[in-house]
Amino acid sequence: MSGIRRSGRAAALVAIVLALAACSDQTGTAVSEPSATTTVSAAEQATTEAPTSASAPYTETSLQVTGSTGRVGYDVIIPQVEGGNPAVTAEFNESMRSALQDQIDGWGTDSFTLSTQEHSVAHIGEHVISGLLVTSWNADPPGAHPTPIVATVVVNADTAAPITLGDLFPDLPAGLQKLSDESALLLPDTVAGPDFERSGIEPTEANFANWLATPAGMEIHFNDYQVGPHAVGLVTVTVPWDALADVIDPDLAPVVSS
Repeated sequence: MSGIRRSGRAAALVAIVLALAACSDQTGTAVSEPSATTTVSAAEQATTEAPTSASAPYTETSLQVTGSTGRVGYDVIIPQVEGGNPAVTAEFNESMRSALQDQIDGWGTDSFTLSTQEHSVAHIGEHVISGLLVTSWNADPPGAHPTPIVATVVVNADTAAPITLGDLFPDLPAGLQKLSDESALLLPDTVAGPDFERSGIEPTEANFANWLATPAGMEIHFNDYQVGPHAVGLVTVTVPWDALADVIDPDLAPVVSS
């Protein structure tokens, strides 16, 4: 009786194996492997290869960039992000690389070196990403002391485009004047003191080129010597967004303050 049961089970097992083999592309293989040329629709590919900010939040990372132009030697760590919207990530990362390249290309004709002083993804908001890069410039051969060089990047996470002062202030002269006025109120309480260098806050784009979008306000980073002597170091002020309410683009206000 047990021999009958065993033979019945064996026959059933053989039938299953034969059925699987009939569905296989390769003789003797029970289950076929996916073909290497399997096609995926554009929508499916976007879903699998382009994570959204909801499924993969932006996270801070960094990149070490080293090299030499012959005149300039550099070994600098720059802030980067990963995850989130691939277009936003690419824009931020490329903008930080470009900021470093500007420092490499834009400092006279003498030989010098660049090294890392500070780097950070200063703020990742719901609609904006801000990054800070400070390099240390040193003459080659070395001079009296290194000089810090500041660069900032602000990217709109809704449009994957950088936000410039011209974008932020529809009436740019009025916006720059407001920044100058607010900086004059804030600088006396910084290490620059009440005798800060007034020419450093004249209402020009160059004086306010380095800024970050933070929830607290527009964080302005002044370059070395801009508002005070080298000895006081780099000076920063934060102008609250409500102080800029009458000059800022109303569509960008919720973006930069997020």
